[in-house]
Amino acid sequence: MGLRLFLGGAPAGPAGTGKTETTKDLARALALPCYVYNCSDQMSYLTMADIFRGLTQTGAWGCFDEFNRIPIEV
Repeated sequence: MGLRLFLGGAPAGPAGTGKTETTKDLARALALPCYVYNCSDQMSYLTMADIFRGLTQTGAWGCFDEFNRIPIEV
């Protein structure tokens, strides 16, 4: 139901608990592409715009590792 309504999710928890792998496995089970991005403090709002533009055009899922490294201004 959530997939048909285009609802997102944000797995949270301590490091090393398998959040990324679970997301990738779920996408694989649903036959959806899933792209993993390793975030850094060098990412700008333009970088994020390009990533989101690509994800929406392809209908893929995005998994952002180390999301907390992105500056708050972005």
